[in-house]
Formats: sequence, C-alpha cells, structure tokens
Amino acid sequence: MEPKKVAIIGAGVSGLAACKFTLSKGFIPIVFEARGAIGGVWTETLQTTALQTPKDMYRFSDFPWPKSVTEEFPKYNQVLDYLKSYADHFGLMKHIRFNTRVLSIDYEGCSDEELDGWTLWGGSGEAFADRRKWRLNVVDAHTNDPIEEMVVDFVILCIGRFSDVPNIPEFPPNGGPEAFKSGKVLHSLQYSAMDFDSASNLIKNKQVTVVGFQKSALDLAMECANTNGPKNPCTVLYKTAHWNLPDNHPWGIPLSFLYMNRFAELLIHKPGENFILYLLAVLLSPIRWFFAKIVETHAKKKHKLAKYGMIPTHSFLQDISSCQLASLPEKFYEKVDEGSIILKKSPNFMFCEEGITIQGQTKPIRSDLVILATGFRGDQKLKQIFTSATHRNHMTFRDSVNPLYRQCIHPRIPQLAVIGFTESPSNMFTSEIRCRWVAEFLAGTFKLPSIKEMEKDIANWEKILKHYSGPFSKRACFATLHIWYNDQLCNDMGWNPKRKNGFFANLFVPFSPLDYASP
Repeated sequence: MEPKKVAIIGAGVSGLAACKFTLSKGFIPIVFEARGAIGGVWTETLQTTALQTPKDMYRFSDFPWPKSVTEEFPKYNQVLDYLKSYADHFGLMKHIRFNTRVLSIDYEGCSDEELDGWTLWGGSGEAFADRRKWRLNVVDAHTNDPIEEMVVDFVILCIGRFSDVPNIPEFPPNGGPEAFKSGKVLHSLQYSAMDFDSASNLIKNKQVTVVGFQKSALDLAMECANTNGPKNPCTVLYKTAHWNLPDNHPWGIPLSFLYMNRFAELLIHKPGENFILYLLAVLLSPIRWFFAKIVETHAKKKHKLAKYGMIPTHSFLQDISSCQLASLPEKFYEKVDEGSIILKKSPNFMFCEEGITIQGQTKPIRSDLVILATGFRGDQKLKQIFTSATHRNHMTFRDSVNPLYRQCIHPRIPQLAVIGFTESPSNMFTSEIRCRWVAEFLAGTFKLPSIKEMEKDIANWEKILKHYSGPFSKRACFATLHIWYNDQLCNDMGWNPKRKNGFFANLFVPFSPLDYASP
C-alpha cells in the first residue's frame, strides 16, 4: 500500500516536530513554509529577544541544547541554531518546501450534510478515509503565482498563533490611526520584521509610545529607552498590570516546585476529576493561596511595585493560569526612575493629530511613533485557511477558549489536526508531545471517541480554563494543568503516565521534557 501523504503547513517548532514524528511512522510528510527558513516566530524578532522559559524546559525531549549554550535563557539566534541543528539531525530539511504558501485547503469526497450526520470523527473515528482527501492551493510566497494544487490524505496546521495577523484595537469613529497626522503607527509585527539597523534608526531621537505590557511591549520599551534616554522618553500605555517575575526563584524557592509538579496540580480543579480530586482541591485551597502569595510578595519587594503603582489587582494564580507571565528586561524600573520610560495606565485610548489621548487626561501624549504591541489574531488566520464556509464556521472561536479535542482535533473537521494553538510552561515540548500523539493516531494506535464525547471533554476543559484564567482565558493556557494534560495524551498512546520512579518523585519533583523522551 502506498504511504499516506501528510501536509504540514508551517516549519516552526510545531511543524518540525510534526515532520519528524509522521516520518518515523512511515508517512510522507510535505512541509510548506512561506518563509525562506525554518523557525517560525523566531525568524523575525527584536534584537534583544530571548527565551522567557529556562532552556531545560524549552527543548525537545530527545535533543539536548549544545554545551556551548550556557545561558539559562538563550537569545533568539541561539534558538534558531538549535532548531536548525534539530532539523539537520533528523533529516527534516529535504521534506520542507520553502517560499511556498498554502492559500487555502478544501475537503473533498463528501457533502456538508454527510459531515453533519456523522457521530464519529470522519465517520469512523480513524485518521484516514480512502475516498476523502484535502486539496491544497499552493502559491509562490513572493509572487503569489500558483505553483500547484496538491491532494493529501491528512493536514496538520502548524501556522502559529503569534504571527501574521495583528490584533488591532477597535477605536471610536475618527479615533483610529488615520487621525494621527503628525506621526506613524506600526504593529510590533511590522517592527519585528525590520532588520535591526532599520529598526534602531526608526526609533532614534523619536517620541515613541508603546501600547501593551506583555513581552514584546516591554522589550520594545527597553530598546527605545536604551536608544533615546530621558531626552526622548518612551511612554508605555497599558490597560492591566501583571505579575512580571524578577526571577524564577521567589524567596529562593524554584517556581517549578510551586507550580510544575503533581502536588501543585492537586491544589486546583481539573476537567474530568473524580470526587476525591475535587475534595482535595477544596481542602488544599489555602496552600494554593499561600503559593501565590509567595510569588506576589517576592515580586512586590524586588520590583518595588507599590512605588510605581504597578501592583496587579488579580492574583498570581490568574496570571500563570493564563500564561500572562513575562520577565521584565533587566533594569526596567531603573529606566523608569531615570525618566527614560513613562508608565501610563488607561482602560482605552484613541488617536488624535498629535498622538494619543487617554481617559482622564486632557493633554494628548505627543508621539512621533506609536507601536501597537497588542497581540495577534491567530484564530482569524486559522479560520481563513478553509474554503468551506462550514469549516470556517466550525473554526470560529466566538466565546470559546479553544474548540479542539486534546487541543489538537476539531470534532467536526475530519483528517486534520492543529498543533501549537494553546500555551503551556514549555511551548516547544507541548508541541512535541502533541505531534507524537497525532502521529500515533495516524498510525492507528488508538481511535477517537465519539463527536459528542469529544465536545463534552472540550467543554470541561473550557470551564476550568475560564475559572482560573478569568478575563484572559482566550489565551487558552494550561500552565497549571500541563501534567494532567500530558497524562491524557500518555493514556491515549498507551504510555504509563507516571514518568518518574517512586511515589514521592512523581508527586513532588517538577516534570520536564526529559521525562517524556521515550514511551
């Protein structure tokens, strides 16, 4: 029998892992990458971009960082080198078609009515169907000229969540960027795409306003402050203060011992938990509160948050549950003290001729350049790739956190998986274990449950994520439940979910990618 063809769209972290594991199961992976190099979001970054996660957590389970990388948080170029070494080591490059963009995908072989009538995914709960395929419309990424239409047996979307489609805030009439006559408006996506010299020249001697308070916004503010100093201070406009960590050892305790072991997960409710686990989460809630206070008091003391009016009104648990953590650049608040960075809080803003106006302030924030570090709309990118209105409707998130079973499979869209669309303490490893799971599914190791069972499981996860993440649940983060999630994948694949030797090690020792290197 001829091997099945699997289209993998994107050659970032998820795409490389998907290629490796589908190849290991005897399939023919065809990877489409619109850029001219592997690496995804790591190919277009700020000059100062580095990992937010320690490298021991941000790695593939079976491929160590080189000994030459001694930093705990490697820079963007070291991450790219690591990914290139991974691709070379496992022979992945020859399967990648660079500078090719998949404009759209179309499912062929059955009608929408037939799809709606299924009780099992794809009609059988299995990965493939002989007469049903995906047709891909592939073009040259530079010219948009058609290259070919390719028919494949399965599609894995690794198109990334934090790229390509910027999230632009909504503005009142005549209050959008068009009102800003005296300067320029960019999204951080456009700034990151510049070469470093052009980016530096753009902000030099300029009054820059950065909108946002996540990692990109903080790095942008520091680049502006280092370039211009207090003579042309950078204004950081933010809506919500977050618990930005000074380090990963609050009061000398590794953060991983507070939040990345099985005991920590006993402190919170879980989707599908039994009565005993429910009761434990209730009884142990004081410990959950205490762990959060350990981190909060450490951050308040180290950063002197009260001095700057930057104490968040929500708990640290909400930030870590929604992956809203960002390490502050070194000496960030020193730049605030010297006047190189000005912090402004406002629930909303609008543009005017001279710059930006905010609630409660009569004078505008005069600006030469406004950079919107306001995130991305990955959900739009995911939806728009389908030609079928039915599939686009299924992949419309609306109020949903993430409508995917095991964070990979939409119950109503057959022969397709999505990798890399939720966050965790280690996005690289999470993508890797999902790719393992998808490859095992393709190989017939297990079948999917019924569509109703999958939708019920999705609803259970959504309820928990919304409970702990609050208004930030759209980030679809399961940082505080990553072991519980990995257990589910392990059980599906027939692995023993207890990855450590001994009861106490399994309960108290933090889990890392190395624990999942082999079945």
